[in-house]
Amino acid sequence: MDSILALMQDPAAWIALVTLIVMEVVLGIDNLIFISILTNKLPVEQRERARRIGIGLALVMRLALLGTVAWIVKLTTPVFELFGHGFSWKDVILIAGGLFLVWKATKEIHHNVDPVDHKEDMVGRTVATNFGAAIGQILLLDLVFSVDSIITAVGMTPHLPIMVVAVVFAVAVMLLAATPLANFIEKNPTIVMLALAFLLMIGTTLIAEGMGFHVPKGYIYAAMAFSALVELLNMFSRRARQKDKGTTHH
Repeated sequence: MDSILALMQDPAAWIALVTLIVMEVVLGIDNLIFISILTNKLPVEQRERARRIGIGLALVMRLALLGTVAWIVKLTTPVFELFGHGFSWKDVILIAGGLFLVWKATKEIHHNVDPVDHKEDMVGRTVATNFGAAIGQILLLDLVFSVDSIITAVGMTPHLPIMVVAVVFAVAVMLLAATPLANFIEKNPTIVMLALAFLLMIGTTLIAEGMGFHVPKGYIYAAMAFSALVELLNMFSRRARQKDKGTTHH
């Protein structure tokens, strides 16, 4: 208790907390996009529940990993060598998660661009996937993103209370943003393709990181933000044209 009170009175600890919260929220975006796309394939009445379960599992995993910080640190120690490069368990987890993400994003993009194979009804609603399968896939990616998130936290501060507060805050933001983000993606079909492209890029980045090629996260998120801004401008442009057409017809 005394150590927590000492931390609360330390300005450096508050700066570390704010910085870590920002980092954890940004790292949670990848997790959130995947959960949004996957749960949108479920029947409407199951989506909210699936999102809550998915994000709840993300919180449980992150807190469980924080409870094993000493073991987490060991995940970065090389356990075998291949082609002259040492691979740790963290690398293996990132590569496996990256490959799964690339496969999943590629499959979803194929379904979106190939009308013959894509089983959609006339309104364009995606055929529902199995609830258990969706939760299983969310659980798998939660593990990958959680490992990445906690290793980042461990690298930024040695204080466990700061890590716990930052992780809980970031997951709370994910919980609040999940449904609005998923609804926004569903209402704007072109956003789906953009989100899938983001997942493809994130998957490729995870594989590169696992192979030992460091890709600065700032570049990735700057590219995502720029693409999202361009798509937002396109949406405004389309709506303006539709309004103009409606006015002309009247």
